Amino acid sequence: MEQTNVELIFNWLDKTTENVQQTKNETFLDSLVITLEMLFEKDVPEGFDDITKHKLNQLLSEIKVSDFQHEEIRKGISLAILKGMKGSTQQQHLMTPDTVSLIVSYLANKLLSSHKEVALFDPASGTGNLLTAVMNQMNKDVAAYAAEVDPTLIGLAVLNANLQEKEVEFFHQDSLRPFLMEPVDIVISDLPVGYYPDDISANDYELKADQGHSYSHHLFIEQSLTYMKEGAYFVGVVPEFLFDSDQSDKLHAFLQKHAHIVGVIRLPESAFKSKQQAKSILILQKKGEATSDPKQPLLVQMPSFKNAHAMADILKKMDQWFASYPKGINSK
Repeated sequence: MEQTNVELIFNWLDKTTENVQQTKNETFLDSLVITLEMLFEKDVPEGFDDITKHKLNQLLSEIKVSDFQHEEIRKGISLAILKGMKGSTQQQHLMTPDTVSLIVSYLANKLLSSHKEVALFDPASGTGNLLTAVMNQMNKDVAAYAAEVDPTLIGLAVLNANLQEKEVEFFHQDSLRPFLMEPVDIVISDLPVGYYPDDISANDYELKADQGHSYSHHLFIEQSLTYMKEGAYFVGVVPEFLFDSDQSDKLHAFLQKHAHIVGVIRLPESAFKSKQQAKSILILQKKGEATSDPKQPLLVQMPSFKNAHAMADILKKMDQWFASYPKGINSK
């Protein structure tokens, strides 16, 4: 059976990374960074013995990035990253599923349908998979920005973007610290869930906890709104319990003051390992002079992603909702 291009890319990355890993004695993910850099530069870096260097040059001669589409490259890289993450114990080493990325892309395109140019920001970009998935689905000029504190993940994200020929300005920093960045039209992100350990930085936020550590996912929402233009959108993958936690009253009050809740899309529990890990997509619009609450928010319970008929039915209903969404609200 003939391999797909995605399988070809993944198998090449897998084989090459294992060769790098044997020599460097690094984790699979750190070795993958070296492999992707090698693929982008079309050259074997220093630090390998002659036998390994010869083997890696041979592998490089077997692949040509320009033969593949950007989405094929992204998917091949994401499969290799997923393999590396299987053995990882670090909670932040997780990746947004492709089906969820496609829904975020769909929403971003609908919300920004009247924009010819878009400034896009992901404040917790991880490996850049969600960011580049959305960029690949946009048929307009995109100025993209992304932030990530983890050095391995941002290394993967930069090379992921480079190999897909995506121009992204990356910030290697704690995403809850200030940025030197102009406000954007949309923030898309799969928010990190948990407590933010830096109480001093958290003190600058309206959503800081009254006692103890603040929730990082709450602070990320506030930080996102800070770097959004008036009338701009936030499309975030958030924990299912977002509005049921001990600090949710404060979040409710904050959103009422600063944003319109455009919609909530509940993702199917079957897409996650357990009910506790279930997530939703929260759609917000930053308040401005020309904005108002939608007459009826977009409230959707997604069926199983495996149920194609039910998915088509839901997407049709979402299309109908967006057809009546006021065009004046989502134009520049």
